[in-house]
Formats: sequence, structure tokens, C-alpha cells
Amino acid sequence: MSAITKLTMSETRLFFREPIGVFFTVLFPPVLLGILGAVPSFREPDKGLGGLRVIDLYIPIAIAMAVALFSLSGLPQLLATYREKGILRRLKVTPARPVTMLGAQLLMCTALSVVTMLLIVAVGRIAFNVALPDQIPAYLVAYLLSAVSMLAIGLLVASLAPTAKGAGAIGTLLFFPIIFFAGLWAPREVMPELLRKISDFTPLGAGVQSLQDAATGSWPQLLHIAVLLGWTVVAGGLAARYFRWE
Repeated sequence: MSAITKLTMSETRLFFREPIGVFFTVLFPPVLLGILGAVPSFREPDKGLGGLRVIDLYIPIAIAMAVALFSLSGLPQLLATYREKGILRRLKVTPARPVTMLGAQLLMCTALSVVTMLLIVAVGRIAFNVALPDQIPAYLVAYLLSAVSMLAIGLLVASLAPTAKGAGAIGTLLFFPIIFFAGLWAPREVMPELLRKISDFTPLGAGVQSLQDAATGSWPQLLHIAVLLGWTVVAGGLAARYFRWE
């Protein structure tokens, strides 16, 4: 097996040894969706939303939240902890390269976040009769672009943060504005025009809109694809450039 495959499998096994981390990154977003769906008014069609229900809008938002938790909470603290404990320093004397380590973390988090996405879609469909996406290939493309762009940001935080506490603090500081513009407190459809325009240029604002477009039968807009690719290239490139073993 290749080095990146071995590292990915090893990191996945270690991830599942932390039940609290597994709950908050994999299970909490579907649970939150279930709580929101329990509000009766969220299950009623709203003329102001074009006949959609609030719970319909929260499917991509819950997916975005799951991606943000993986990217800004779990990933940066994990790598920063490895650095503090000297694990990365020991890896430095092996054939492993920074790109290999970062790639393994990306693969693991992307795979696990796909599981969370499927759980969210399943909860929405089974519990609240949310329609499945009309454009499934477009939905998957939008999801992968959103996940990779956010994970690149998380890797950048992990590359720069000197300690695990520092990584956690930076991740938390970034989490709230990013998830705000994704629509957690107010879906994009009800945001003022200025906030919606700002949201278009944030990774999860563009990601949520791309998922919503795919759910209703359209492909993501070129603007949102460009935004997601831009965040991926810039943050990912900086993460690889400034990654430190110790």
C-alpha cells in the first residue's frame, strides 16, 4: 500500500478511539437537523420561500456545519497536538512528506464527512420527507468542492498554529462567521441582499448555495465554483508551504 493509504487508515482508526469527537463531528449535525425538524412551523411550506419548507433549506446548512466541524474543530487540533507531542517530528525522519501527511488527513476527513452527509440526507428524507436532490452528480460535485475548500482552510490553521489550544482558538474564531454566512442562524434565502453577496464569497456560503441549486435541479453557478476552487488553491497552497513538523 502507498504511504498516503497507510497513513489514512491509521488516522481513521485513531479517530474512532475518541467517542466524543466522533459524536460531535459525525452524529451531531444529523441530530441537530432532527431537533429543527421537530418544530412544526419548519415543516410547513412557506410562500416567502417559494413553497419550500424551512427544513428543506436546512439540509445543505447541516451538511455545511458538518464540514465546518471536521475542518475547523477536529483537524487543526489533531495536527497541532501531533506537533506538540513530537509525533510529527518523529515522522519527519521517515519517507513521509508534508504533502503525504496533509493528504492523508484530507482523505480521512472527506470520507467521514461523506458519511455524515449521507446521514443528514437520510434523516431529512425518512423523518421529514425532504426530496432527494434532483441533480445527484451536481450535488456530489458541490459537496466535494465545499468539503475540500474547508479542509484546506483547516489544514492552513493546523500548519500555522503553534499549539493545540491555539489551533482550537483559531478554528473557533473562524467557525462562527463562516457558519453564519452559510445560513445557520438565517438561511441565505432570508438574508438581506448585502449579507447574501458577502456570503457568495465565503466557502460555505458558496457551498450551501451550490448544494441548494443541485437539490432543485440546477448545476452550481460558475461564481460559486470559482469561489470554492479559489479557497482550495490558496489555502491548500499556503498549508503545504508553511507546514511545520515541529
